Amino acid sequence: MAVIVGVHGIGKYNYYLRAGRSVPGAAEAMRLKWDRYLHAALGGESRAYFAEIAYFSHFLHDGGNDGPAPRAAAADLETRAEQLLEGWARQIGVGEHVTGALKSFTGWLLDRLDGRSAAFAKLFAPEVAAYLTDQARRERSRQAVAACIRKNRPQVVIAHSLGSVVTYEALWANPDLRVDLLITLGSPLGMRNVIFEHLLPAPVNGRGERPKGVRRWVNIADKDDIAAIPPQLARSFTGVDVEELVNLDWIDFHTAEKYLGCPALHPHLRPFLA
Repeated sequence: MAVIVGVHGIGKYNYYLRAGRSVPGAAEAMRLKWDRYLHAALGGESRAYFAEIAYFSHFLHDGGNDGPAPRAAAADLETRAEQLLEGWARQIGVGEHVTGALKSFTGWLLDRLDGRSAAFAKLFAPEVAAYLTDQARRERSRQAVAACIRKNRPQVVIAHSLGSVVTYEALWANPDLRVDLLITLGSPLGMRNVIFEHLLPAPVNGRGERPKGVRRWVNIADKDDIAAIPPQLARSFTGVDVEELVNLDWIDFHTAEKYLGCPALHPHLRPFLA
């Protein structure tokens, strides 16, 4: 059976805290959950599908990043998070005509979003801002993902949400890593004015490219996933072999559980699970 490595998305710092600030504990708790999600969808005999989940969320939070951030850095991060939130809001058609201070906009926006979107925004903007703004955090996150891939030598990497951004950059930064199949789920890689232009390596002439060590790239996104804007990455990246636009759940539209249980995923995985 193929070795699969998973890379988690936003909002996973609680695994670190529940594990007593243990990275291996957080990664193992997530691995057990992702195995259950995939087994529930695939059926058959229960077995381990994932070798490991590459865990990096603690690097994006001050409590797991060697103490609190300096006051100036924290203020810069807050401003950057507000700017990201504004850019993201405009992607989903909210706040096009809003003017005034970013703080006022942020409060206005969160008051007007429905529960699912507001909860997403409160996780998405600070974590993405921490990753894109603080180069030390960014490098540590990338190194954690690269080290997990290098250790396990997987045939398949499944990267969810922000994890797809970290994985994309980690694979580019480590061209020795080889992966037969990269599957991105609910990926914000193509989100203009928020993530796309800030990727490393930078897009050339408005286009990114599949990492050299990846043989095949499959992207799956829910049509209503407000993290995956636009859902089709092939518009922005050369080398996306397959795009699957799916309809997961009008409420639960971005979770790893829904994506791992998505029927569109299984045909791409089954050749590696025989």
